[in-house]
Amino acid sequence: MAETGDTKKEEADYKRVHSFPLIRHTDMPEEMRVETMELCVTACEKFATNNESAAKMIKESMDKKFGSSWHVVIGEGFGFEITHEVKNLLYMFFGGSLAVCVWKCS
Repeated sequence: MAETGDTKKEEADYKRVHSFPLIRHTDMPEEMRVETMELCVTACEKFATNNESAAKMIKESMDKKFGSSWHVVIGEGFGFEITHEVKNLLYMFFGGSLAVCVWKCS
């Protein structure tokens, strides 16, 4: 019985530690970065089991707010090499291992 309680406590601690967004790289201005990060967190929470829908939501919102040609990749265990406009890149992790890369390239 004690092991089950300890295991649940460890899981809760892990989820609490990994439930905040961790920005790996960005060159966005502060205001844009905060808005994009909040949008990514909202989309990933809303579509927790469907990364494609989350990416579509982020892309459409970014296109409306900051102009067209935004691209979004969401997933685990991927690498990338991209060309992007200066001050228009955000690469972050959410929920531990879920990566989100948002960039503008026209």
